[in-house]
Amino acid sequence: MATIRIKRIYEPAGKSDGFRVLVDRLWPRGMKKEDAHIDAWIREVAPSSELRKWFNHDPEKWEGFKKSYKAELNKGQGVKELLREVQQHKSVTLLYGAKDETHNQAVVLQQYLQDKLG
Repeated sequence: MATIRIKRIYEPAGKSDGFRVLVDRLWPRGMKKEDAHIDAWIREVAPSSELRKWFNHDPEKWEGFKKSYKAELNKGQGVKELLREVQQHKSVTLLYGAKDETHNQAVVLQQYLQDKLG
């Protein structure tokens, strides 16, 4: 089974990152495409614009965000594409732009994928 890591896209790329996937719907501010070193950008696994705006990285809304985001993931097509990539690589790093390293979609997505893969 693949190792699934999460990392802010602003941190330098490392050899241990393996296959690097941006999981934000919007391109990260101030990040040049050539500096991102991404292998894939799967926008469809990011939270909907409505959910992202509602959550607004408010830790008080974290539990509600996780529940709503998982429901979106269960309906979305991007998850299938991401699962295929995870199954094809030994190491996958989910990249996100949020400043909050504890309350962001990559944290939820990492756990979601690990649960799906058993």
